[in-house]
Amino acid sequence: MVLLVVDTQKLITNERLYQFETFVAHEKELIKKAREKGIEVIYIRHDDGPDEELTKGAEGFEIYDEFQPMENERIFDKNVNSAFRGTGLLEYLKEKDEQEIIITGLQTEYCIDATVKCGFEHGFHVIVPATANTTVDNIFMTAEQSYRYYNEFIWKRRYAECIPYEDMLQRMDEYVK
Repeated sequence: MVLLVVDTQKLITNERLYQFETFVAHEKELIKKAREKGIEVIYIRHDDGPDEELTKGAEGFEIYDEFQPMENERIFDKNVNSAFRGTGLLEYLKEKDEQEIIITGLQTEYCIDATVKCGFEHGFHVIVPATANTTVDNIFMTAEQSYRYYNEFIWKRRYAECIPYEDMLQRMDEYVK
C-alpha cells in the first residue's frame, strides 16, 4: 500500500478549493498516519512547462508547506493529468510489487480522475478516501458538484473503492507491511 499525494502544490492549494480546511486537515492526517504505519508516501507534482505559473523553479510549483515531503520520500513530476504517464511511477510501483494505492490531492476532475482511472487500468486496487481530494468551481459545475460527481458516482464501484475518511484511517491502523 502506498499513499499518492497528487498536485498539492503551493499555487493551487488555496481557499478556493471545496472544503479547503477539511481537505488540509485530512491530507495532513493521512500523511502522518502513513508515515507512522510505514506506508510509503509518494508525491506527484504537475509541471505546465516553461513560461507558465506552475513550472519547475517557480515558487508555486513546490509542495504546499503543510504537506512537505520528508527527505527520503519520492517525488515524481508529470506534465499531463495522469501521474503514471511518462513519470516512472508505474515502473517504480511495479518493481516494488505494490498492489494498492491510496489517491489523494488535487484536482478532482483533472489529475485525480486521470490518476484513478489509469491506476485502475494498470491493475492497482485504487482507494479514494472521502474528503481527501478537492477542486474549484469550473464553468460547468461547482466544486462541490464536481467532487460529488466523481467520488460518489463515477469512480465508486467502477474504478476505485471510495470509502469514508474514518474507514481509511482504520484501514491504515490495521496495515501490516
